[in-house]
Amino acid sequence: MDLNVAMGRFFNEKGDIVLPDEFTLAAMCELMYQADAAAGGGDREVIRFWDYSDSREGKVVRFTRTQVNTRIKAVAARLQQTGQMGSRVAILAGNSAEYIFAFLGSMYAGMIPVPLYDPNEPGHTDHLTAVLEDAKPNFVLTNSVSAGAVRRLFADKPAAERPRVLSVDSLPDSLAESFVNPLTNPEFLAKLKESKVSPADSIAFLQYTSGSTRTPAGVVLSNRNIMVNVLQIFRAAQLQHPMRLSLWIPLHHDMGMILGAFVTILGVELDLMRPQDFLQRPARWVEQLNRRENDHFVYTVVPNFALDLAVRYGKTEGMELDLSAVDGIINGSEPVTQKSVESFLAEFEQHGLKRVAMRPGYGLAEATLIVAIPRTENRPLFKSFDREQLAQGRAVEVENGTESSSVFASVGEPVEPMHMILVDPETRAELEEGQIGELWIYGDNNAVGYLGREEETKETFHNKLASRLTENSRATGVPEDAIWMATGDLGTIIDGQVYLTSRLKDLIVIAGRNHYPQDIEHTVQVASSHVRPGAVAAFAIEGEDVEKLVIVAERDLDTTEDGDAAAIEAIRTKVTERHGVNPHEVRLVAPDVIKRSSSGKIARRVVRKAYLEQSM
Repeated sequence: MDLNVAMGRFFNEKGDIVLPDEFTLAAMCELMYQADAAAGGGDREVIRFWDYSDSREGKVVRFTRTQVNTRIKAVAARLQQTGQMGSRVAILAGNSAEYIFAFLGSMYAGMIPVPLYDPNEPGHTDHLTAVLEDAKPNFVLTNSVSAGAVRRLFADKPAAERPRVLSVDSLPDSLAESFVNPLTNPEFLAKLKESKVSPADSIAFLQYTSGSTRTPAGVVLSNRNIMVNVLQIFRAAQLQHPMRLSLWIPLHHDMGMILGAFVTILGVELDLMRPQDFLQRPARWVEQLNRRENDHFVYTVVPNFALDLAVRYGKTEGMELDLSAVDGIINGSEPVTQKSVESFLAEFEQHGLKRVAMRPGYGLAEATLIVAIPRTENRPLFKSFDREQLAQGRAVEVENGTESSSVFASVGEPVEPMHMILVDPETRAELEEGQIGELWIYGDNNAVGYLGREEETKETFHNKLASRLTENSRATGVPEDAIWMATGDLGTIIDGQVYLTSRLKDLIVIAGRNHYPQDIEHTVQVASSHVRPGAVAAFAIEGEDVEKLVIVAERDLDTTEDGDAAAIEAIRTKVTERHGVNPHEVRLVAPDVIKRSSSGKIARRVVRKAYLEQSM
């Protein structure tokens, strides 16, 4: 099957995305499968799950294109036998093939999946409890590995209040024969007609935020939202075929789930493993990027910290590496640092990795997934901006390496068709390129809103521009009364390239000057080798007259408390020199003390709360 031809049917001659109103993500998945099967692709091996739970070497569980389709329909059929269309289905499991079957199977059944994670994961009980209380699922899909923990999670609830738990890997293939396409169900179609919602605009799934900047909120995504973003990614990422994707990031995270579903829908080869298996031995990921006999183009998606781990632990003695087939390492979900990227390239370019394969990107659940990714050959691209000018809301480029500079990565150009603009968050006026503003987005990939949160939905998704630029407006072609989504992210656009500077609500404002926490955290990391890479949280607390800067950093794995005093002094000196702020306190803590969100990001607000409560 020619994927360019198959996906090209959804674009018109102008490059606009055209989707039939009766179409859904499940319908797209089935259409692609049937076309592939008709072309003889049913026996192709498409999913390989690498299971390291029982041994260091691990074992591989393999699925063909037809087997995947059968498993999806088996899940859908069982849900149809036991529930109603429109029911919510929580997925509680770790990364596995069953997770993908559960997600797409729920959609095939006309139900609404809610991707979550294995209750066995430590440190996220409160988050999971809050999400389940908010989502109120009718069903829980899991697998045999997580089933015990799932049942314990609901053991204290009265039987009548417990969702029905189904273990996906216990369902027989024969169930698939009884699957009924919801779009042929008159009752379902009548309900849609009554609600005046087309199948394309019906709810596809709920993606809960990680909770790093707010209480977890359910982002409501329609079928149109997802299909549009899938098509945007397909075109903007300039994916080459035949391709293979290596994935270990959590499937409950928007980047993991949508990309996992994306390649399954297309019938692309997927190598999947658990995040903890990467963390235990980063070389497993590097080995998956190694060229195989039939490889042409290999892709992967990782957060920035993975690059540091791969440099330190990604090669084993005697490992033979050929990374010449790697066409894309999409780096997202947390700030991209030049140090991490350049160190990774220095380590692996000697093994055939091409520099242009490194692709920093930007996305958020509220816009489905990816909203910016590099499309030019000039990548990865970094620019140094004058720190004093940044504090005044302007991105003025200076020579790299100067004491007064801050380095930021380009996360590429906005995907098309979609509009991204810079806005003054106070006046709601469009800003010129080169100024620092909040990024606003207009496009069909913007989510419907937050589940049950009218005020938050209005604040984030229902924004109108107060004024546009008279020249060179990036809103050209967008209706005057258009509704924009406010990302909450601060940044700038220069020569079409997007540079992120901070979360709007994470800004540290001391004596009227803006300081970006990521910038300070980077300074802390380079100030002392005593600090664990990627494990620093900078935030502000209230003072008598002005806010005070607090820095919490983890010691590196091979260090002890004996080196704390010297490290604190080095950090304090460097931060004061580079940022003009004398930290109120620099606190060093043991490894893994700093809280992270369920997607692995530093949860500054949680760390700040623990600091104020003296619980860390």
